[in-house]
Amino acid sequence: MLLITCPYCAAARPEVEFAYAGEAHIARPADPTALGDEAWRDHLYIRSNTRGLHHERWRHINGCGRFFNAARDTVTDKFATTYKAGEARPSALEPEGAQR
Repeated sequence: MLLITCPYCAAARPEVEFAYAGEAHIARPADPTALGDEAWRDHLYIRSNTRGLHHERWRHINGCGRFFNAARDTVTDKFATTYKAGEARPSALEPEGAQR
């Protein structure tokens, strides 16, 4: 069983209490009316599908109900950290020279 720590509740809980909510830190377009169909498709559906450390959004459905972000290794399925929504991604987890 996978345990996930909600940064709001501060307790490690079983994964069945949580729901995956997609890739984290996706910026909304500054001027949505300026986007064409292909740009909208890319914004809504195209994701990085990273192998290794990946930043994701999760929701603690059967707990506080809040959204939060997590850094999870997609190869080992282990969570490196979780952090509150709106906080910047932890720079200590990024490989040197990584640009995002």
